[in-house]
Amino acid sequence: MSTNKVQNTHNADVLRDLHGSLVEIVGVMNRPQRDESMIRAAGISLDRALFPLLVLVERMGPVGVVELADRVGRDYTTVSRQVAKMETLGLVERNESAADRRVRVAVITRAGKAMTDRIDEARKKLGQVIFEQWNPQDVIDLARLMRKFAEDFKNDPAQR
Repeated sequence: MSTNKVQNTHNADVLRDLHGSLVEIVGVMNRPQRDESMIRAAGISLDRALFPLLVLVERMGPVGVVELADRVGRDYTTVSRQVAKMETLGLVERNESAADRRVRVAVITRAGKAMTDRIDEARKKLGQVIFEQWNPQDVIDLARLMRKFAEDFKNDPAQR
């Protein structure tokens, strides 16, 4: 058997294992109980359905409703109503897009940012529990490699 076939088999096994790990992580992250737990840990009052949208607006904003809907796998009209709800709560505001005046984009407000800061603090505490037994360099390496993977995955022309 050539070493090339062994290498291809090894790569296929590694990729399958990587995919399985990602499916498991996404599955856990998409559980409604996880968002509810994060909301409780942050000590905030927020509808669970708004939680991922608020975080995305803070991370990506200004961002349009279509992109938000695509990111969370929800219908555009549903996300539009949810963004309107966040606007009435004072967590986001909608403005004209600088690139296209016909498009309105969501931007985090000071109150919304204060809320996501509390979420980040809760996430940090929960993350510290997960990584407390890890070597600190392993955590640094994981973060670096995950960022590299996310960028390459996002920019993969085959995924467009």
